[in-house]
Amino acid sequence: MQVSQMHYLPIAPAFFAILVGIFFIVLILRSVRYAYESLGVSHHAAMWLLFASLLGSFFNIPIAELPPEQVMSNQVVDFFGMRYQVPVVSHWQGTVIAVNVGGAVIPTLVSIYLLIKNQLWVKGLVATTIVAVILHWTANPVPGLGIAVPVFVPALATAIVAMLMSRQYAAPIAYIGGSLGTLIGADLTNLDKVRGLGVPVASIGGAGTFDGIFLTGILAVLLASFYAPRRTIQMG
Repeated sequence: MQVSQMHYLPIAPAFFAILVGIFFIVLILRSVRYAYESLGVSHHAAMWLLFASLLGSFFNIPIAELPPEQVMSNQVVDFFGMRYQVPVVSHWQGTVIAVNVGGAVIPTLVSIYLLIKNQLWVKGLVATTIVAVILHWTANPVPGLGIAVPVFVPALATAIVAMLMSRQYAAPIAYIGGSLGTLIGADLTNLDKVRGLGVPVASIGGAGTFDGIFLTGILAVLLASFYAPRRTIQMG
């Protein structure tokens, strides 16, 4: 498979534009600007991380290749109200297992940082495990696409788990549990189901799960905003 065919938008352009729009809405919310201490990163760093996730979703790092089989090419797959793009394939040898930069590499690195910074090893592990079980149960093998989950399930499951576990650390728990739980529960534990789906690229954190992971990051930002200390207004 040519290198250029490894890089493509994980979802149809119109739906990707919606995620971009959500990003800009969060960017301009004044209440969010003072909330990131709850998440453990600065306002500017959080915005750059969300932007990097969007940009990085275009890039996939190949790590393995399955035996040759007939695959789909240059099609759009509908699943649970979302439309996912199947990349163009001209020279094919087999299904490529890849890691998506924006949906797997960046969220994993940020989750590790939040775990270390906030010392959330136990709560992070519990949240990740619960979300992973839920996502594994709701994940679906989709021909031409790979493993997909309903777009709002990761965010909803994560919100409930994070709110129940800790009000003080709801934001970092949401990011950690939502990101790692989705990657493990939806993608990694279902890799054995990819063969036979006719998938050109089975991207971990890519098409099928990227939208859910990105919205989980937005959720963490909103939780940080909700629980952030209110600024006092000085008179005089």
